Amino acid sequence: MSPKSQSNLLTQRRFLPYFLTQALGAFNDNVYKNILLIFIAYASVHTLPLSADLLINLAAGLFILPFFLFSASAGILADIYDKAKIMRIVKLAEVIIMCCAAVAFIYQSYLTLLFLLFLMGTQSAFFGPAKYALLPQHLKKNELVSGNALVETGTFLAILLGTIIAGVIANSDNGRYIAAISVIIFAILGYLASLAIPAAPPSQQHVKFQWRPWQQTRHTMKIAQQDKIIFQCIIGISWFWFLGACYLTQFPNFARTNLGGQASSVSFLLTLFSIGIAVGSMLCDRLSQHRVDPGIVPIGCFGISLFGFGLYAMTPSVIPATDGIIAFISQPSLWPVFISLLLLGIAGGIFIVPLYTLMQQRAKEDQRAQIIAANNIWNAVFMVISAIAAIVCLSLLQLSIPQFFLLLAGLNSLVLLYIYFQAPDFFWRFVVWVVTHTMYRVSHHNLNNLPQQGGTLLVCNHVSYMDALLLAGACPRPIRFLMDKDIYNLPVVNTFCRACKAIPVDANDRKSVRTAFAQVATYLENGDIVCVFPEGHLTQDGEIAPFMRGIDLIIKRSTVQVIPVALQGLWGSYFSREGGHALLKWPKRCWSKVTIVAGECVPSQATDSQLLRQQVIALRGDKR
Repeated sequence: MSPKSQSNLLTQRRFLPYFLTQALGAFNDNVYKNILLIFIAYASVHTLPLSADLLINLAAGLFILPFFLFSASAGILADIYDKAKIMRIVKLAEVIIMCCAAVAFIYQSYLTLLFLLFLMGTQSAFFGPAKYALLPQHLKKNELVSGNALVETGTFLAILLGTIIAGVIANSDNGRYIAAISVIIFAILGYLASLAIPAAPPSQQHVKFQWRPWQQTRHTMKIAQQDKIIFQCIIGISWFWFLGACYLTQFPNFARTNLGGQASSVSFLLTLFSIGIAVGSMLCDRLSQHRVDPGIVPIGCFGISLFGFGLYAMTPSVIPATDGIIAFISQPSLWPVFISLLLLGIAGGIFIVPLYTLMQQRAKEDQRAQIIAANNIWNAVFMVISAIAAIVCLSLLQLSIPQFFLLLAGLNSLVLLYIYFQAPDFFWRFVVWVVTHTMYRVSHHNLNNLPQQGGTLLVCNHVSYMDALLLAGACPRPIRFLMDKDIYNLPVVNTFCRACKAIPVDANDRKSVRTAFAQVATYLENGDIVCVFPEGHLTQDGEIAPFMRGIDLIIKRSTVQVIPVALQGLWGSYFSREGGHALLKWPKRCWSKVTIVAGECVPSQATDSQLLRQQVIALRGDKR
């Protein structure tokens, strides 16, 4: 996709009405919920049926409870009925609920408002599976990351704006009447936006829905665990919501107790965090070049730990005295805290977008909504656990809020280690992409010729010591490289090569060659991409040397797709042998343009080393 893909989606009818519906729903949820909480917190004791503290905690529980009760049923409904139609029905229900809420606001009926909050949670529980399962139907595969990035951006900005607007409404004169009118208007706008969402036909058209919440919940949770990667995505997303809930619930006391802020300071902290997540979501899309890239997840996870620790380390030991929001923002001793919080949000956005996208992409079409439903259930479980963790750490263990943040950063570091050891090659591939795209202006052509799955053999010319890194960074799938054993065994390099499952070979040792070719065959049979440089060494003159006979042996041994690839623009670089030994000469240029060109897939039975060499020469052309 082009760099303008994100803004282009916002002009498409297949995405814009959906985006507006989702954003308005998140916005109105938070307007209603926060107005209610503020009214309860500042209401006269005699107007409340129960204590304010009890009502506030009850409100939080009532909003989460429907996700446990109804998510599984909602997922099944979204798989057997039109998702766009479900979204419209849910938004119409929101209009009706908000009309009732308007009356309850005017008459200050807090028990009614709490019951309606439960209904709002219910409509959100039914909205979620249809919302996320619809995206893969309306977006192309190379638009899915951009779509999810925009959804997360819109959601968190809507939450932020809804929270701020709720505070303005609740603290204004005649707040009850303004609240009543506002929630109805926002609900109607959401419903009108949903009317323009294109149809999203069901994947299971002849299945009859039966209302069995408990059995459906067990079945949905079981489906989510059938695919290990999907389940890991769900747990990763739930961990994000655990951290988010832990941080957000502590902002009011953190601002007052540790930063010397007022009530308005809490909104500023929330603004920084939400803007950070929005920026991180969009940045993730750009960094991944609009494709699903699990290698970004550990980068985001590392940032969460680093900047979570920053919140602890940068909290001033002496509480500054501030008498307003301007003084709060202008206080230099608090700027490191603000920067850490913003960067924490950015890291969170980078962490969450690939997980949502990968979950949607891997889910079977006829189970996608149920997978989303299972995700919602796990999210709710983790958010409840976050509340328990905060109570235990802050009340029973008597930790300070900065110490609690330090504990969260430490726990997240354990998650980071787990993620790394689950898929180290994805992590290193992303690091390689960052390094190579910093050193060179890399472009590529026809990489969409690479199949999304299945064993594939890449055959490429060998110009410099950067060749493998450039290919690894450009290919959307991990590549297993056949490489010289002496280089493989170099300190530090060996750690990287083992993590990326490179295949060492000593061309002068027949046993080593047989072992390496057996590993190549195994990787290809397992559906991996393997890259071979058939020249066997770096080019001495910039031209493509004859291919060694080993490539013919590999082709005869494995029945796979073979793709010729050419590198352009590397001859003359510091890592090539032009003008002397590679790495032992002064660099002549920096940030030069490098192009990777892929040819058409050919079956291994229909090619040989000579044909592949001719194809690589043709792809490279005159650009050495």
